[in-house]
Amino acid sequence: MLKEELFRCQIQEWYPNFKSDSIQTLIHRLPHSFIDYLLQDDAPFVLPTSISGHDPLPRNTGGSLPSDPDYISFFPSSDSDDEDGTFSAPSFPDLELEVQNSIAILGGAVFPKLNWSSPKDAASMGVGASLKCTSFCEIALLLKSSDSIIHDLCYAVDSCSDATNLTPIMQFPFHLALRKWYGVFRPEMEFRCFVFGRKLVGISQREVTTFYPVLVKKRNELSVKIKEFFEEIILPRFGSDDYTFDVYVKDNDRVKLLDFNPWGAYTLSMLFDWEELELERSVVETEFRVVESHCAVRPGLKTAVPFDYLETGEGSGWDEVLKRAIVAEKLQQQQQQQQVS
Repeated sequence: MLKEELFRCQIQEWYPNFKSDSIQTLIHRLPHSFIDYLLQDDAPFVLPTSISGHDPLPRNTGGSLPSDPDYISFFPSSDSDDEDGTFSAPSFPDLELEVQNSIAILGGAVFPKLNWSSPKDAASMGVGASLKCTSFCEIALLLKSSDSIIHDLCYAVDSCSDATNLTPIMQFPFHLALRKWYGVFRPEMEFRCFVFGRKLVGISQREVTTFYPVLVKKRNELSVKIKEFFEEIILPRFGSDDYTFDVYVKDNDRVKLLDFNPWGAYTLSMLFDWEELELERSVVETEFRVVESHCAVRPGLKTAVPFDYLETGEGSGWDEVLKRAIVAEKLQQQQQQQQVS
């Protein structure tokens, strides 16, 4: 992968060309001071002071924020650090004002991402354990809690064959993309599509931790819709030969573009592996993979999954989940047979 291929997948690069076929998004260039804040290893964890004069995050929102004051602290504005070692809360009034205006334009709620990644691995830190944000400080909390965001800022170009010793933040500007939050979102209708040699070689269910019977029934219909979208919308407008893109199929069967990602590297291959995808180049038909049964679900592919569930050996947490799934499926089959008889 070359840097130019990676750079094409930045949301501020592709979104203007696909605006009418994607989710409504407003993009802000981040000042160096805010990027420095995201990279600081704070102890304790300090959120920016809000220009509203109120606490950065309310304690009674129903979210899952830790209550331990040594873990997360909300400090009042101060011109300098106190002699006793407490920290001054940073403030980004211009950026906060721009962000709050964008949130209002987008209907009052957004989910954030930087050039490539969203802070999905930090969703448990968000209000309601989601990426839904209604304020600048909620966005700052998610970004600062995310390893995916740190990867974007520091290591994004490491997998490029023409990478230099410079970190990403030394080579190009970073942007904050605010994407309109939709209350109704069906995870089974999100798909990752794999393009190799400008050919759509594979389509995979994006949420691989759950079995959705509807996908087995609608696989052919969905495949046709997504392939049409690729040929009519994606292929003529995107310059790379090898890449992935994520789509969402709405209830009215309209396909919406969610994101682009580079081929290989840190991009998840879902229900495929990269080697077999590269062999699919000469195959005529695009392979569409979905989770076929409860027994075929996969463990979470994000770091938020409990560690023992990533171990799949005998007696592991995931092994127990699979055993329970097998029992549940057999029971379901027996019930179906009884209904037929």
